[in-house]
Amino acid sequence: MLVEALEPLRSDPAHAAVLLDIDGTLAPIVRHAADAHVPEATRTLLIEISKRYGLVGCVSGRRAGTARQIVAIGSIAYVGNHGGELLRPGATRPELDPELTAWSERVRQFAARAYTAEVQRARVRSEDKQAIAAFHWRGAPDEQAAAALVREIAERAEQEGFAVHWGRMVLEVRPPLELDKGLGVTALLQSAIEREGDGASIKRAMYVGDDSTDIDAFRGLRALVDTGALELALLVAVGSEETPPELAAQADLIIDGQSGVRALLQALL
Repeated sequence: MLVEALEPLRSDPAHAAVLLDIDGTLAPIVRHAADAHVPEATRTLLIEISKRYGLVGCVSGRRAGTARQIVAIGSIAYVGNHGGELLRPGATRPELDPELTAWSERVRQFAARAYTAEVQRARVRSEDKQAIAAFHWRGAPDEQAAAALVREIAERAEQEGFAVHWGRMVLEVRPPLELDKGLGVTALLQSAIEREGDGASIKRAMYVGDDSTDIDAFRGLRALVDTGALELALLVAVGSEETPPELAAQADLIIDGQSGVRALLQALL
């Protein structure tokens, strides 16, 4: 079943893209986001895939540089900050969306005001992602009380004109701009799709994700198929107790947790 689903990519890897979310997909979800890492067995498979496939990239809500540190592979691409940053293979600095960058200071000022002593006592953790501020409450002593405080932060953010986005036990406060993984994935793929003369243009792509933010990446790949830019897109959801039903509903294939991800990567080889 798995090998059959992957056959369109396996049969012509030089013209195929393999794109994966990190947290909850390549790296297990952990209590403290800073502790996330990709298991060595998964990383080894990804290195082999990067040698065989035309484009390999990781897509994350974290900053692109942080995503690269977690995965620890410098020869693949990284889309960070939900599409706001693009770190190409081997590059030392990410390409930044200038409009997003212009909002960075305002987001940081809001986060500083919102991260009150009460919020800190509840063990809500603040994460500075430059143009995005994240508030995590996984593992707080009283997760329900911590979540209530985070909801208050969300209400305040919306009142002040920011956009908010909810993930798996995390709130992100963002600039009120169009920003999602679908835009980032599209930007990454477009340059690879449009390459001419080198025989290595991308014709087919797979995306693997586990959270609501990955629905946007699904949507981006489907749009590329609809316009004819891609011949085929395979959309894969990583199943768990926390997998959003809407992500599973839109997936072509559902795999079981990190073990399923490793089986998927092995099948690509």
